[in-house]
Amino acid sequence: MAKTRMKHRILPEMTSRARRLRHDATFPERLLWGHLRGRRFGAFKFRRQHVLGPYVADFFCAECQLIIELDGHSHDTTATGDVRREEFLRRMGIEVIRFTNDEVLGGIERVLTAIENTLVLRHAALSNPHPYPSPCKGEGFSDAPKGEALPGRAAPSRRRNSEPPAER
Repeated sequence: MAKTRMKHRILPEMTSRARRLRHDATFPERLLWGHLRGRRFGAFKFRRQHVLGPYVADFFCAECQLIIELDGHSHDTTATGDVRREEFLRRMGIEVIRFTNDEVLGGIERVLTAIENTLVLRHAALSNPHPYPSPCKGEGFSDAPKGEALPGRAAPSRRRNSEPPAER
């Protein structure tokens, strides 16, 4: 997954909108926020109603590049906008997980377990982004005994850098 960092200027109206959304939070948002705030949830820091480009995320964990969205009944009509928004966020390397308000109200423990599992996977993936990182210069792995060549490769030179080349 290619991670693209985009710099966006945060418009004052987006900041005002985020502030208003924090103030007018729904009961399921307040309930979930009570579990996520203040590093209470697995020592991960979350931000509430956080501005990312032209969008406002319900809950955002920068360390794991994860957004948690709560969808209410009025949210059903914005499916096209959600697809465009998630594509924008995916290009930034951010994963979005969604829950309905009913899921939060009916089983907060199941929601928290799903969030925790996603956080652990995201944290591990971002901590070690490639399962087989390239070796540092001069390091590497070879199956051939020292001084022998691998099939299709020339044998390593035994000459030292400090010695002048032999004259012919």
